[in-house]
Amino acid sequence: YGEPGFGGAAPPPGHGPHRYIFTVFAVDVERLDVTEDNSGAVFGFNLHFHTLAKASITAIYENRG
Repeated sequence: YGEPGFGGAAPPPGHGPHRYIFTVFAVDVERLDVTEDNSGAVFGFNLHFHTLAKASITAIYENRG
């Protein structure tokens, strides 16, 4: 999509069902100490040590074309 963020469910037509997992985190800080230049690993490390709780939901979508 060329932009950060979620662009919507868009599996290739006829490719079968795709899973989309959404996870929400409750953290103990207002902001994590990361920048857009940090790697996903740095983000994950910070998130792990500030997580109080989390919840996930899995959605399934199929583009039958």
